[in-house]
Amino acid sequence: QTRSLLGVFEEDAAAISNYINRLFQAMHRIYDAQNELSAATHMTSKLLKEYEKQRFPLGGDDEVMTSTLQQFAKVIDELSSCHAVLSTQLADAMMFPITQFKERDLKEILTLKEVFQIASNDHDAAITRYSRLSKRKENEKIKAEVTEDVYTSRKKQHQTMMHYFCALNTLQYKKKISLLEPLLGYMQAQITFFKMGSENLTEQLEEFLTNIGTSVQNVRREMDCEVENMQQTIEDLEVASDPLYLPDPDPIKFPAHRNLTRKAGYLNTRNKTGLVSSSWERQFYFTQGGNLMSQARGDVAGGLVMDIDNCSVMAVDCEDRRYCFQITSFDGKKSSILQAESKKDYEEWICTINNISKQIYLSENPEEIAARVNQSALEAVTPSPSFQQRHESMRPAVQSRPPAARTSSTGSLGSDSAALSALSLDSLVAPDTPIQFDIISPVSEDLPGQAKSSGQSGRRTNPFGESGGSKPETEDSILHQLFIVRFLGSMEVKADESPDVVYETMRQILAARAIHNVFRMTESHLLVTCDCLKLIDPQTQVTRLQFPLPNVVLYATHQENKRLFGFVLRTSGGRVESRQTSICYIFESNNEGEKICDSVGLAKQIAFHAELDRKASEKQKEIDRVKEKQQKELNKQKQIEKDLEEQSRLIAASSRSNQSSTEGQFVVVTSQSEDSDLGEDGKKKRESE
Repeated sequence: QTRSLLGVFEEDAAAISNYINRLFQAMHRIYDAQNELSAATHMTSKLLKEYEKQRFPLGGDDEVMTSTLQQFAKVIDELSSCHAVLSTQLADAMMFPITQFKERDLKEILTLKEVFQIASNDHDAAITRYSRLSKRKENEKIKAEVTEDVYTSRKKQHQTMMHYFCALNTLQYKKKISLLEPLLGYMQAQITFFKMGSENLTEQLEEFLTNIGTSVQNVRREMDCEVENMQQTIEDLEVASDPLYLPDPDPIKFPAHRNLTRKAGYLNTRNKTGLVSSSWERQFYFTQGGNLMSQARGDVAGGLVMDIDNCSVMAVDCEDRRYCFQITSFDGKKSSILQAESKKDYEEWICTINNISKQIYLSENPEEIAARVNQSALEAVTPSPSFQQRHESMRPAVQSRPPAARTSSTGSLGSDSAALSALSLDSLVAPDTPIQFDIISPVSEDLPGQAKSSGQSGRRTNPFGESGGSKPETEDSILHQLFIVRFLGSMEVKADESPDVVYETMRQILAARAIHNVFRMTESHLLVTCDCLKLIDPQTQVTRLQFPLPNVVLYATHQENKRLFGFVLRTSGGRVESRQTSICYIFESNNEGEKICDSVGLAKQIAFHAELDRKASEKQKEIDRVKEKQQKELNKQKQIEKDLEEQSRLIAASSRSNQSSTEGQFVVVTSQSEDSDLGEDGKKKRESE
């Protein structure tokens, strides 16, 4: 709250500086114009006096004109003197106060701001070094040096902060003075200027300016009194806050409060950076009802860390750090290791979370009930021998929770849909649209109102990769990427062409969760393949939802929070039959929103090229079939021509055989008659022929 209020004051100081700079430029233009006017008036008077010395070719001696111009020159010379006096008064009464405020007071604010930032950074660095102190018997000299460094930096930061705050508060008074004094000086200089030329100014204006001058003096006296009071307050706070500069105060003088149901303060949280390596980050943590929230410096609001209803909290031995404790959710799936700054904060955090885990904050008198169970809270300060025993002892309490508690994170907002639609953009999101905060389990996919087109399936995914009796439908896919996601909600949208649809859906779902205190999220494994997107239960390996990839028409990640991403699924059916509807699904990932969108884009690109290849293959097969058919027709035509040719040849041969038989008889008769006339040689030649 202090840093937020400081931001408001710094923003106001920046606005004052910007406005004063523009006002200074405007007044400087007035001052320059007045100097120019005074010089121009004096030059005019000088030129009028030199008129009688001029020799005009066509102008004769005109004594009347000369005397008249001399009189004008005298009057203008007096006006020039008045303008010179006015320029001097403007420099002293108007430009000097605003220049002093601009060059001295505003620069002092900037200097104090830089000093305060340096002191704050030094304090953070000292706290970090102090937090790294080993709990073993280290060198007492090093411990004393680090403690002294924390004391010095914290005292320096506090003193700098108080002087900076004092300057910011004083600036509000100086702003009024810096605005009124130059204007007062300007008006008084103008009045003096006009009085020198005319005594006909009204007394009412003089009285008004006199009142303004009196008001300025009153503001100055009030400022002096306020500065004196703030200086006294600073001295008192320095004396009273001296013990608080120590990072680990004396527990006897500052005992821990064990009956709290709300707690806020800075903690160090451990983040794993590898298999065996980890890093620590300092953030501001606070409890809100049954939730543990955290807020980084510069963030507008806090974010949910864990639901601490029915959680377990215990002290742990963590690496080489002191005052560490571990918080584990009621189902044992999520845990966080935190480090307090002092033993007092360490015990208060453990007792507070222990009280909240027992849902004491829901009672009318939480502090009285917390006091009665204070003994059990003290037991949580010592390390638990076995988390498994503690978790098993809490299972009946988890199972005995009322069934209606699940309705806060499942189903739709039917009665509140009108209020939510008022926040939406009608061009992107359909009005009166319910929001689904949880994934419908496969056993309820046959219920009325659930669209089959979303591809819900209850098939169990074999964790050992064995196909069993049937071949998985995604086995042939060349892309298999698995991501851990948490489902935030889904709702129907009116458009699916612009990423603004996804951004608006994210905004509405997050706003609805905040309004209705819906913090639970269903964790799943998102499997991206070239055929579909699957949501798989991480424990049972059952496919919760299946989205065909061709139906995913739009996907985008949040512009600022890269953990949020969503996609739009175009399906058939909906509230109005015989039309296509678009449903936007929103998820949260572990800083992998852009990777998931890139993976979906790659899957769609692979599927697109595969579809092009399939169409090209089908087209080539069709061409081959046409060619084969044409070849068959050609072969058939050739066979027919061959058969016709064969028939023609047979007919011709038959005709020739009949003709040759007749000619043969004639030849034989002729030859017999001729043989009798030939000799032996002729017969032999005949035979050879």
